Amino acid sequence: MPDLPPLTDPERAIYEWQMWVPGVGEQGQRKLKGASVLISRAGGLGGLVALELAAAGVGKLVLAHGGDLQPSDLNRQLLQTHDHIGKPRMDSIVRRLQELNPRCEIVGVAENVSAENAASLVAQADLVVDAAPLFQERLALNAAAMHAGKPMVECAMHTLEASVTTFVPGKTGCLACYVPEVPPTWKRQFPVFGAVSGTAACIGAMEVIKLITGIGETLCGELLSMDLSTMQFRKIRLPKRDDCAVCG
Repeated sequence: MPDLPPLTDPERAIYEWQMWVPGVGEQGQRKLKGASVLISRAGGLGGLVALELAAAGVGKLVLAHGGDLQPSDLNRQLLQTHDHIGKPRMDSIVRRLQELNPRCEIVGVAENVSAENAASLVAQADLVVDAAPLFQERLALNAAAMHAGKPMVECAMHTLEASVTTFVPGKTGCLACYVPEVPPTWKRQFPVFGAVSGTAACIGAMEVIKLITGIGETLCGELLSMDLSTMQFRKIRLPKRDDCAVCG
């Protein structure tokens, strides 16, 4: 990552403890500052990804999420507040992230990812995070990310189960390898605890941090599957499908 931005003395003070992590140091922190990340939906899952990345010092977050805040959002969307019910979600999302880290550039797009806007959104970031509840959004983002050659961290949850994986164009398969079209039985509303969303979100945020800094090992080509009802975690290999219409 050429032309990395320098750190200021206040930034060194804020990020000191994470720069002690082996392999990070000032160079790794400068990589985070110079990076940009697109997050599709900043709700119970994506909102926590954004919160962790802003706290870690990622320089720019592009957030795509439309609609107004509903009472049922408040059990998991921790960037929202009760007094914001009925108002655009994005206003609160941007405000809360800027309160946490005013040095982080927040680009709020008050619309959900679609086939029409996915490419323009992906073009604004170095890598993307998929945290959308609808497969129409997920597949549109996947296709745009693969076409642009940008890594995508895929985060999902349902009831007490969650999963995270990382797709890297040219190295792994993609979401369409396993879900080539929108499942006909999938519903927009489903059972959810905020703690399950948050678990997947923190792991997804760590995937982004590893991709940017180069530390550790990512879930590239592997799916981390979590059953929080029994606390069973397992990794599943995700081979690339040669006949995939998107990445094959």
